[in-house]
Amino acid sequence: MATQSTLKNMLLCLTLVCLVCAAILGGAYAMTYNPIKQANENILKASIGAVLPEGGTISDQKTASYGGRTYTYYEQLSGDAVQAYAVKSATTGFGGTLELMVGVLPDGTVNSTRVLSHSETPGLGAKCQTDARFIDQFKGLGPDKSVKLRADGGDVDAITASTITSRAYTLAVSNAVEVVKSLKKEN
Repeated sequence: MATQSTLKNMLLCLTLVCLVCAAILGGAYAMTYNPIKQANENILKASIGAVLPEGGTISDQKTASYGGRTYTYYEQLSGDAVQAYAVKSATTGFGGTLELMVGVLPDGTVNSTRVLSHSETPGLGAKCQTDARFIDQFKGLGPDKSVKLRADGGDVDAITASTITSRAYTLAVSNAVEVVKSLKKEN
């Protein structure tokens, strides 16, 4: 004998389906939360190590304000002296948020940069993560150089056909350098 299609039966069936789906989603979230968190922490640690010079110990996460935004940074210490800073800097690129880890020496010289995440166009703006010619020109960029694109009066060549991404990248690096300068003024 078939059950009759009534509003009560349909609501009961829909409620059961929603509860089962919610339980499956909740279980998947609970099972993947810690592995995803650990993977993100590993990426962050690797990025910090990649942008800082060899040696020293890394401080716990700290925050600083610059230009109305809060930046996360880490200090590389040798004893009590700061050797370098790793600053997490984000700007808006062509496809969305472009997040970098920037290693900056106390005098404002860029040690290295690394992309943490981006939403740039594959094959164009996404080259900000793989184009060694573009990335390497930031290494050693000191306070006597302008961290802007050549088209904007600076010392950095843009990625071909990716001016917006290149501008966002240079702005993120410039902001990280300014954060370090502001930290030095406070001390």
